[in-house]
Amino acid sequence: MNKDYETYQLSWDGIDIEIRWAKHWLDFDDETSMGHLEICSIGPEKHPLPMTETGYRSHFMHAQELDQHGGPENYVEEWLAHESKSEAWIDCKAGFQQLALF
Repeated sequence: MNKDYETYQLSWDGIDIEIRWAKHWLDFDDETSMGHLEICSIGPEKHPLPMTETGYRSHFMHAQELDQHGGPENYVEEWLAHESKSEAWIDCKAGFQQLALF
């Protein structure tokens, strides 16, 4: 197990996001790897994202799959774009945009 993480920064829809990626979190005998992807909103801190209500998501996936998407930043941008079309996210985002009266 190699838990060395690469760190990336991404700004999406006014939210600053930190992406951490450990490509070789677990290596298999067939020369494939299971990677660990962490996504965390850092500005505003713990702000919900389309794939997590808490602003944090831990996701394990084959490293080759992430490579096919052009790396961690592209993968997360595609994931955000896909999930941002869901009714749950549209409703959640509308709640952020409403002005509080009190």
